[in-house]
Amino acid sequence: MRPLRSPLVIKILSSIFAGYTKLVFATLRLTVEGQDKAEGVWAQGRTKGTGAILCLWHSRIPLSPLSWPQSPARQDMRALISLSNDGEFIARTMEKLGFPAIRGSSAKKSDLGKNKHGEQAFRDMIKWVKDGGGMAITPDGPRGPAEHMEKGTPTLARFTGAPVLFVGLAAKPCIRLGSWDQTMVPLPFAKAAMVWDGPTAAGRGEDPEGLVEEWADRLSAVTRRAEEIVGL
Repeated sequence: MRPLRSPLVIKILSSIFAGYTKLVFATLRLTVEGQDKAEGVWAQGRTKGTGAILCLWHSRIPLSPLSWPQSPARQDMRALISLSNDGEFIARTMEKLGFPAIRGSSAKKSDLGKNKHGEQAFRDMIKWVKDGGGMAITPDGPRGPAEHMEKGTPTLARFTGAPVLFVGLAAKPCIRLGSWDQTMVPLPFAKAAMVWDGPTAAGRGEDPEGLVEEWADRLSAVTRRAEEIVGL
């Protein structure tokens, strides 16, 4: 991803990829399961002004805007995206698709002294969700391991009291990038699937660490179901 160190290249490529994504989305043959679960959360947000947390695995970022179409019936959505060069490209692309970013990530365990602005991002997310916004998180990002969840997502849920939705996404045919998570980029006229689970929540007295395995299993389960639908 070295070319993405250039702001000009980032600007050009993000515009191209956003346009490509819109074209692909218009041609997908989409199957949806369990969206009534998400609709209930959206209805609560509309009537009570409550926020929501959306979880999907990092490899499904190119498909993620399908899960939260822009509509007055839904909360405005933000996405947590790292401050890396790759993250800048993703953030610009997602903003063009209706997912403005909150930027930041945790420090690497091998370099805990390096500031990734994770604490400020976490505070920004808490405020955004408590104010009634939707927050999209890839709990294995930005560097993996793939489909491994840390305690940040349950912690955010505990602090905000917001409902958490899990969404599995898949498409075939698709391009699998040579990244650590083999990011899935759908091709035009692909068969696609979106599968929902939840909502769930983290109570004030719950230990976020104790929810990690269960939530990761649920997110992987809907992801596998989406893959099954499209024939992966």
